[in-house]
Amino acid sequence: MCLTINIYYTGTNGSAKKFAEEMLSSGLVEQIRAEQGNLKYEYFYPVEQPETVLLVDKWSSQDALDVHHKTPMMKQIAQLRKKYNLKITVEKYTDYVER
Repeated sequence: MCLTINIYYTGTNGSAKKFAEEMLSSGLVEQIRAEQGNLKYEYFYPVEQPETVLLVDKWSSQDALDVHHKTPMMKQIAQLRKKYNLKITVEKYTDYVER
């Protein structure tokens, strides 16, 4: 079972895009992608929502996601969200694979 989390970061005056750019340039994204259990961590720009950035975050299990949520990186991400004054909307999906 895998988990896919869609996080929509919404701001004003390009702040969501600046947030994503700083996440990349600071090395946080690379660190998260290197975590055990991370399968995907990618940002997208919704065409019809110019002040929103979509993060598609995929994990191998809830346990892997729980470990990620306890890392110091989460505090850094929260600080960046505050810096750019972003609102978030979260959607969580469970992928079941029949074998």
